[in-house]
Amino acid sequence: MAFNDLLLQLGGVGRFQKIQVTLVILPVILLASHNTLQNFTAAIPTHHCRPPADTNLSEDGDLEAWLPRDGQGRPEPCLLFTSPQRGLPFPNGTETNGTGATEPCPHGWIYDNSTFPSTIVSEWDLVCSHRALRQLAQSLYMMGVLLGAMVFGCLADRLGRRKVLIFNYLQTAVSGTCAAFAPNFPVYCTFRLLSGMSIAGIVLNCVTLNVEWMPIHTRAHVGTLTGYVYSLGQFLLAGVAYAVPHWRHLQLLVSVPFFAFFVYSWFFIESARWYSSSGRHDLTLRTLQRVAWINGKQEEGANLSMEALQASLQKELTTGKSQASALELLRCPALRRLFLCLSMLWFATSFAYYGLVMDLQGFGVSIYLIQVIFGAVDLPAKLVSFLIINNVGRRPAQMASLLLAGICILINGVVPQDKSIVRTSLAVLGKGCLASSFNCVFLYTGEVYPTMIRQMGLGMGSTLARVGSIVSPLVSMTAELYPSMPLFIYGAVPVIASTAIVLLPETLGQPLPDTVQDVENRRGKMRKQPGELQKQTVPLQASAQAKNL
Repeated sequence: MAFNDLLLQLGGVGRFQKIQVTLVILPVILLASHNTLQNFTAAIPTHHCRPPADTNLSEDGDLEAWLPRDGQGRPEPCLLFTSPQRGLPFPNGTETNGTGATEPCPHGWIYDNSTFPSTIVSEWDLVCSHRALRQLAQSLYMMGVLLGAMVFGCLADRLGRRKVLIFNYLQTAVSGTCAAFAPNFPVYCTFRLLSGMSIAGIVLNCVTLNVEWMPIHTRAHVGTLTGYVYSLGQFLLAGVAYAVPHWRHLQLLVSVPFFAFFVYSWFFIESARWYSSSGRHDLTLRTLQRVAWINGKQEEGANLSMEALQASLQKELTTGKSQASALELLRCPALRRLFLCLSMLWFATSFAYYGLVMDLQGFGVSIYLIQVIFGAVDLPAKLVSFLIINNVGRRPAQMASLLLAGICILINGVVPQDKSIVRTSLAVLGKGCLASSFNCVFLYTGEVYPTMIRQMGLGMGSTLARVGSIVSPLVSMTAELYPSMPLFIYGAVPVIASTAIVLLPETLGQPLPDTVQDVENRRGKMRKQPGELQKQTVPLQASAQAKNL
């Protein structure tokens, strides 16, 4: 596996790598905006029933006479008196004189637009009996991410990373823009689903294209940089949503930049590693020579001939013609082990992450501040994760992040409800650990799978993550049996999944595998190491005994 040596010979981290990695990572800053966009575009304003048309809304008495009150003396959001109830309230201030019957809001709703001037909730009345439709929109988006991970992961292994990435940029731009102009809720959901599909494709191909063009010693830096850019996007979303509160304008603002990403993505250079694994020798050579020219290594590029390439990459070029299918992940023992273990990591990370985010909604502060806090937690967490990944190894970083996150969530399940500061601190720490786990599992998955099936492996991992995010809300229903039951489940899953890391290889400082045989060889080395060590100690012991004699 000499591809890393070729990259170093042709400039290592040269001008080409710096430019392409920057341009590929730049769109990631808006991925967080799309993933959590409905926190703002689907926010629920304070609302109550609209009284009949002949009611004088300018007089408080006329309006109040139509509105029933709840136990706290606030207007019921989903009920209206069938006739106005005038008179002094009862002493407790929660009921009005009379025994007026109520009915669901027959004339629509009046919304408080002071915080959110326009959302899909207020525009299409997604409240009361229709409130489940609001969650349906986000569920369909996540379903799109699930479909996109499966579809575009396979297509990228067949058609190449660059072509799929270009198409994903265009699809995100078009579907996101169309969602901003959607005339009704079903059309909006359709375009949100398409956006989710393309966002999944961008995430997968961004990671793979960068990893396959970078030397071994810089892969952790690129993975961590991608994670930080995503976190920066969370800060950006809070500021943009505060400045642009109208949901259509906000939807448009985070979608239009993808037209620019689509235009400049045509200048991306396809992965030479993918060309090699696809058996396209001439394009492999031409691409490497082009990169050498951009990096100012014209002489090295000119000396790189087909004969020299075949001598350096003999294994990749001779075994790369065969295209692997999804069944290879289960048919081959080495790949099956990787697939099952990594699937546990992806599912557990996403499952606990979304479960914890749902538990973090009780801050009691502005939704914009909550968004900033979520982004701020990621920064120190990913820095610590980067230091462990780059200096200790991928396995310790992955195990520590999952294990610590699970422990924090489990402890949170036994902390009394009135200890809000302790519970919030544990939740924030757990969320930061899970963000680090996401950062690590993306890099780790790209390093353990061979090139011929790497994108498919990332796609399947992302698929399991989406399954986790879909299952996670269902677990919250167990709170009806026992209030802390969801936290115990959210905490136990990552703790159990962390044990699977023992069966995975360490990839720190190791070259990327290109074929299934490379994976088998790496696994064989792991088995031989203890035996080789024992064989080496026997002669040393014999020599020591001879000296003593």
